[in-house]
Amino acid sequence: METDIGTYASIKEWKVKNISSFLDDTVSLNKFHDQVMCKVFDIAIGRVNKGSPPCEFSWFITGSGGRFEQGVISDQDHGLIYAISNVENDIYFKKLGEEVSYGLFIVGYPYCKGNVMSSNSLWCKSMHEWKAQLLKWMEDESWDAIRYVQIFYDARVLTGRNFFVEELKMVIYQYQLKNQTVLKRFMANVTHVKNIIGPLGQILVEQHGMYQGSVNLKYAAFLPYVNAIRVLSIKEGVSETSTLDRMKCLKQTKDYSKALKGCEDNFLTLLKYRLTLFQVESYTDTHYLNIESLQKEQRKEIKRILKDGKKLHDYVIAIIDKGC
Repeated sequence: METDIGTYASIKEWKVKNISSFLDDTVSLNKFHDQVMCKVFDIAIGRVNKGSPPCEFSWFITGSGGRFEQGVISDQDHGLIYAISNVENDIYFKKLGEEVSYGLFIVGYPYCKGNVMSSNSLWCKSMHEWKAQLLKWMEDESWDAIRYVQIFYDARVLTGRNFFVEELKMVIYQYQLKNQTVLKRFMANVTHVKNIIGPLGQILVEQHGMYQGSVNLKYAAFLPYVNAIRVLSIKEGVSETSTLDRMKCLKQTKDYSKALKGCEDNFLTLLKYRLTLFQVESYTDTHYLNIESLQKEQRKEIKRILKDGKKLHDYVIAIIDKGC
């Protein structure tokens, strides 16, 4: 990134000007997002106490960013972990979390509606407090608590110590080994998959409104794959965050090869379709694919991917229910 980009406004200008050059594939686009967000973080640090973090820390992104699956427009999902909690450190990282959330918003990343941001004390804690919080969430087993654990499992470090996130993921893995009911709670949280294939085999598109003729790729297509693979990854201790990397690891760690056959190709295809949604105005727009505008073969392809995603999702439910 150009060295003269020293304000949030100038980063936004650079981002808008250059993002079209990174739409050839999802990897390039996500590396571009990483670069932008890291520059925002650097400026945020410079604005808080003259840029002198009082202890080691880790700033991570999660959600689609953590999984390296962002589209053209992506909202914020991130958190902070720092080594030691004391008055000075708590105040510093609270300010840093607020500043980086503000900076990302100015640059063009909408605030997370679920408040999964470093400005929220739930997502900005010392290492000791993070461990206690993760254990509390898993012991609680409420819908929100389990959702938070799964969100954290998609964490990927952009700045700071990788060790913090790696150790906290190990806390999750070791807990579920001793308390297998938590895996069932993980799966129960994501059991509902929107029925998008009709009784006659047709794709059920939106019938009214601005998305008429479209399907929500996030909920109908991506999440069945993402959620099922994440639960399997927690079960097997796979620490990678990308859904594609998780699929590759799972094929090696246990005999999932039959169930995962074709899943990588399906997911890559979904990511390619998302890249076609670049002429959009809002984060919500990036989720909707107009099925009626596709060619016949493309509609058949999407239908197959949707069906395969539902099969994978049902397969993982069966595995978790059996306690295998």
